[in-house]
Amino acid sequence: MISRRKFLVTFGSALAGVILSASQLEKALAAFQSAENSSNAQWGMIIDLSKCAGLSCQACIEACVREHNIPRIDGKHHIWWITFVKFENAFPEQAHEMLGEFNELPTLVLCNHCHNPPCTKVCPTRATWQREDGIVMMDWHRCIGCRYCMAACPYGSRSFNWVDPREYLPQITNPMFPTRTKGVVEKCILCYHRIDRGELPACVEACPNDALIFGDLNKFDSEIRKILGEEYTIVRKPSAGTKPKVYYILPWGEK
Repeated sequence: MISRRKFLVTFGSALAGVILSASQLEKALAAFQSAENSSNAQWGMIIDLSKCAGLSCQACIEACVREHNIPRIDGKHHIWWITFVKFENAFPEQAHEMLGEFNELPTLVLCNHCHNPPCTKVCPTRATWQREDGIVMMDWHRCIGCRYCMAACPYGSRSFNWVDPREYLPQITNPMFPTRTKGVVEKCILCYHRIDRGELPACVEACPNDALIFGDLNKFDSEIRKILGEEYTIVRKPSAGTKPKVYYILPWGEK
């Protein structure tokens, strides 16, 4: 786990080339300062649908695409790590016909980085596994394309490269992050490389409305724990028993 000194040094270096807003710096400090000297951090996220601008704002998706060199492929071979789906598709257990227009509410979804991820249990090569901090990882060199993990995930949070994704990259937007090949599975890895540097996930940093809150679920004084203690939140498909670490605040009647 990073120390406060290492965190501040990292951001000091980043500021030399990139000017972070006061809001971004404050969010990053709030997410990491309570995890100092902790060896059992469990990272989680809150998506506040009352603040999310929905389809009119693609800042989080665009940030994810740039950070991870995600190919832009339309149609059946589309690759995504974070995207919008209808509320009724994200929360089939909560949706019903009397919700009316709310069933159509654009809902941001990504890998839930579950406490009990079924995907890691079925992978024959351990290409997907869970770090001690709870992040569900992918090793694209080990992936043999069996897609057992895709079948095991109750959320459909993984994509398969049916074609060579590099052919759909007009440019490498992040030369420090590896591109993938045909025949492998990919998904959100919660920007583990940024977290290890003391930075926020790209989607969280990019959100202009503070609709995404990231932090350590094991720290009672972290911002995410405080919000979870004050707001009513839901998770996707709780009956699956996976215990997702991505929580949602509903818009409570707002459209």
